[in-house]
Amino acid sequence: MDKNQAKKRIEELRKQTEYHARKYYDEDKPEISDFEYDMMMVELRNLEKKFPEFNSKESLTKKVGGHVKEGFQKVVHEVPLQSLQDVFSIEEVRDFYIRIKEQAKKIGIKDVKYVVETKIDGLSAALEYKKGRFVKGATRGNGTVGEDVTNNLKTVKTIPMELKDKIDITVRGEVFIAKKEFEEMNQMREENEEELFANARNAAAGSLRQLDSEITAKRPLDIYIFNVQKIQEKNFDSHYEELNYLEEQGFNVNPVRIYCSNMKEIEQAIDKIGKDREKLSFGIDGAVIKVDDLNFREILGTTAKTPRWAIAYKYPPEQKETKVNDIRFQVGRTGVITPMAILEPVKVAGSTISKTTLHNEDFIKEKDIKIGDTVVIQKAGDVIPEVVKVLKNKRNGTEQDVSIPRICPVCGAPAVREEGEAAVRCTGIECSAKLFRNLVHFVSREAMNIDGLGENIINQLLERNLIKNIADIYTLSYEEIASMKKNGKKFAQNLIDSINISKENDLYRLITAFGIRHVGTKAAKILAKKYKNIDNLINANSEELSMINDIGPIVANSITEFFMQDQTIDLINKLKEAGVNTKNLQEENNDNRFEGKTFVLTGSLEKYTRQEASDIIEKLGGKTSSSVSKKTSYVLSGEDSGSKLARAQSLGVEIITEEQFEKMIK
Repeated sequence: MDKNQAKKRIEELRKQTEYHARKYYDEDKPEISDFEYDMMMVELRNLEKKFPEFNSKESLTKKVGGHVKEGFQKVVHEVPLQSLQDVFSIEEVRDFYIRIKEQAKKIGIKDVKYVVETKIDGLSAALEYKKGRFVKGATRGNGTVGEDVTNNLKTVKTIPMELKDKIDITVRGEVFIAKKEFEEMNQMREENEEELFANARNAAAGSLRQLDSEITAKRPLDIYIFNVQKIQEKNFDSHYEELNYLEEQGFNVNPVRIYCSNMKEIEQAIDKIGKDREKLSFGIDGAVIKVDDLNFREILGTTAKTPRWAIAYKYPPEQKETKVNDIRFQVGRTGVITPMAILEPVKVAGSTISKTTLHNEDFIKEKDIKIGDTVVIQKAGDVIPEVVKVLKNKRNGTEQDVSIPRICPVCGAPAVREEGEAAVRCTGIECSAKLFRNLVHFVSREAMNIDGLGENIINQLLERNLIKNIADIYTLSYEEIASMKKNGKKFAQNLIDSINISKENDLYRLITAFGIRHVGTKAAKILAKKYKNIDNLINANSEELSMINDIGPIVANSITEFFMQDQTIDLINKLKEAGVNTKNLQEENNDNRFEGKTFVLTGSLEKYTRQEASDIIEKLGGKTSSSVSKKTSYVLSGEDSGSKLARAQSLGVEIITEEQFEKMIK
């Protein structure tokens, strides 16, 4: 890899790790496994080591991820809460051991002792006590500044509010949810039709970082203390002794701590923890190896991010064999049909796995997965389980091929996979699985523009069975809407008025509202102008549609497929019965002064919205574009114009003001 390639890859990895760290630490919603993230960090660290000229203090290899959530008070950690250097092989553990041994030899220390502990999979927190009383608790945050979660931590039953000794002490621990409690909590959420937590770590993090401590109190949080950050009036030489003292004070201390004298014992400890993982009541994602001598730790010191006296050995993702009993298909809110493998239940990384997503058609083909196959699955302590490989040597000839259906399993409408996409989508506009999303789009500002009918109200209408399809919007009664809110009379009248106004919308809005694939507002206007009413459009064939400028064969096929469906015609008939306009209301315009001209709008205009200005341009035969190029005819520039204005100046494109635009359209 040359320098340019290295620089490009380093920049890519920094962006990726920043994004995934934000999803993990700040939003508690990881999108990839810990293992995948760790491998990115390993690659980034190795590249930065090989090409030091590209080092940056802003790289996550040099700092701790995480930020303070809005709504929490900031807490500055007097002693930073650092992260640990991760290693992924026993060879790397040996390198650490040798390095420590060499440092010890330099200062005359003959025997170095170690403590090997479980690396608990949770959220790190610092607890501060004054004269033995708990006074403050904070999350790690970025290691230097965390969030004040004192009231939330007071709800954790295993945190002592008062210690045996009246001392000033700050300790560090890991907040977590035990395996059994996590499964019970998710089971309850499933019964209540609530979104399930992806894993115990994120459930714990999300629970601790609630702005309302009453919510935190309902979650089964626990904590294990694993370090003294600061202590007064007490001196310890040994970390192991320190942990024993904390236990005497009433702290819930990490129960797995193995005292080691040499590398052989360290390896044995790592191996034992690895073998006992499933038996532990709490989730772990590694083993931590620490120098026991606290004075020697001071000499070894730290980097900006990690201590030099400890490392974390990460176990490889746990894998298990199981059988694919069936493959079923789920239809998501956007219409994507997702294959789901129904598995012989198996326990992996502390969770019983009985099903997992197979993502899409390409994934099934790539892995060559069949119903009846024996497969290897893994769950790296987080996110979702996945099929790693098929054990083809265990096939007996009874296995069945599988492919994504081309008919929606929910509504029976055609399901299509378009070029360049991995997903197969249901095209039915009345499909109950995607009804919510279809409704949200139908009433949106660029479509039927029904003011007051937002996502929350749509959810309530669906929950109360007041609407079962899009056309039901137009049969809602004043009384039904008013019953949804306390003193809902004014709200009901406003919504009824807004629904009635939408009946008079132009045809292009209705076409937009249908959500036909590839048909946005611009194409809808072209179709409304060309066909004059919905019936003419229904009867248009694909060849005829594809000849229209800005439509083309792909869009034409989407349109004809949509109008060939029985449920589409059923919906249109219902809308007609409700009095919804299905005709083009735009007057025929022979003024095409902007024909062949392309406008780009930038900045804020005084007299027009962007949409209004675009409508005028299109009415006069012109086009609008979102980007400036040599083919752009004019850039209409308002206040606070940005990069588009600079781009136009560099290309020599004519720039016009709002005043000049008004003269052009008069």
